Amino acid sequence: MSATSDAPRRLTVADIGRMHADGQRIAMLTAYDYPTARLLDEAGIPILLVGDSLGRVMLGYENEIPVSMADMLHHTAAVTRGASRALVVGDMPFLSYATPEAAVANAGRFLAEAGAQAVKVEGGVRTGRTIEALVKAGIPTMGHVGWTPQSANQAGRVRVQGKSREQARALLGDALAVQEAGAFALVLELVPEQLAGAITERLRIPTIGIGAGGGCSGQVQVVTDLLGLDTWRPKHARAYADLRSTIVEAARAWAADIATGQFPAAAETVRMDETVLDDALGRSALDRGLDMPAGGIPLDRDL
Repeated sequence: MSATSDAPRRLTVADIGRMHADGQRIAMLTAYDYPTARLLDEAGIPILLVGDSLGRVMLGYENEIPVSMADMLHHTAAVTRGASRALVVGDMPFLSYATPEAAVANAGRFLAEAGAQAVKVEGGVRTGRTIEALVKAGIPTMGHVGWTPQSANQAGRVRVQGKSREQARALLGDALAVQEAGAFALVLELVPEQLAGAITERLRIPTIGIGAGGGCSGQVQVVTDLLGLDTWRPKHARAYADLRSTIVEAARAWAADIATGQFPAAAETVRMDETVLDDALGRSALDRGLDMPAGGIPLDRDL
């Protein structure tokens, strides 16, 4: 069997649809760089979302608003190079899909330049025409309703969406609009469990919940929350590791070994043949009798 045929096959939106049809719960994690993408791909995570959350968790911004197309394309390309099997979804940043025409142009860059297989856009009814334009252009698109981080300046503080009668009905309408526009999946963020379950029951496409309870078709988490890389994590997240402590302890141990001279040791050191060194420094038998300092060629001498 050739090396080409041994390579893992990249998942497609059709595969995600089959998983949903078969009743499999769908796992999606964010990824922002090559090494993390490789590990998550090895773990078998079927969807990797290059979220605009990278603004907060990777670039140090206060929120997602400052994240640019250049940022997203750079990180999406790294994730795509790292993952050979997972479906990679690029999150379209703020104002990159303000019109259907702009959306198609920018989403096309995610696929053509960064190698993503799909994109994600926020909004329900208001984004329906945009999603329809993207899908007609051959760009698989994931929707996102409920709490939408790019609307933070308008919506105010982070809070659960859909708790009132009016909000719940609006979310039902948003979810249906995303489906009818042609999206292959829908993220539900910070939605009451019962409402998220009701939306999931009424849709043909899979719902991916984050802070939306266990009734969704799948779940997504921010990878830094999953790995315990921060001192704080949201209520809806669960840490499956404590990498923050691991990294801090490793850095301190390394610095301590430097201070005591234990690093680098023989295992981390490369040596050369002493006679070669003597020749290079003018300390060999051929150099005897020449006007050469005892220690060999000084550093300031013209060789």
